[in-house]
Amino acid sequence: MRFEQKYLGLFLDHRPELLAYANRIVRDHASAEDVVQEAYLRFADATKGTLVEEPIRYLYRIVRNLAIDGRRRQLRDARRTVSDETLAGRLVAADQSPEESAAGRADLRALEAALAELPARTRAALEMHRFGGYTLKEIAAHLGISITLAHTLVIDGVEHCRARLHRPDKLR
Repeated sequence: MRFEQKYLGLFLDHRPELLAYANRIVRDHASAEDVVQEAYLRFADATKGTLVEEPIRYLYRIVRNLAIDGRRRQLRDARRTVSDETLAGRLVAADQSPEESAAGRADLRALEAALAELPARTRAALEMHRFGGYTLKEIAAHLGISITLAHTLVIDGVEHCRARLHRPDKLR
């Protein structure tokens, strides 16, 4: 029997357990299915024509790594999804008086204007950090800059917005 056929049988025998394992990490059955399928493809590619000492352990390791990467991606995507409505909701609460709501809408317009005044790189860093939930390391990698510069850009952006809103503590 060829290695590939042996490993396919092994995979099929353990597939339900691998799926349950992935599902515990990603917390979504469809994503767990994708993880297990991708794990087998990677496993089959890596073991082509070779004998692996502990193939089940190797499969579990691949599933674990893919599932953790998938879960991180899910969490990062969830942090990035901040709609304008959510931003407006932060500045204009539903239980405010009409005067407070009008002031909140004015603050929102002032904030949008302040963001528009920022240099492109500073605005990108600030939006990624404050609205997208990116870490400074992720911002630095995305913009191709150092973490220190990413931090400086975020701080500069926040300070600029504070000054435009004339509220020293409002954006903290």
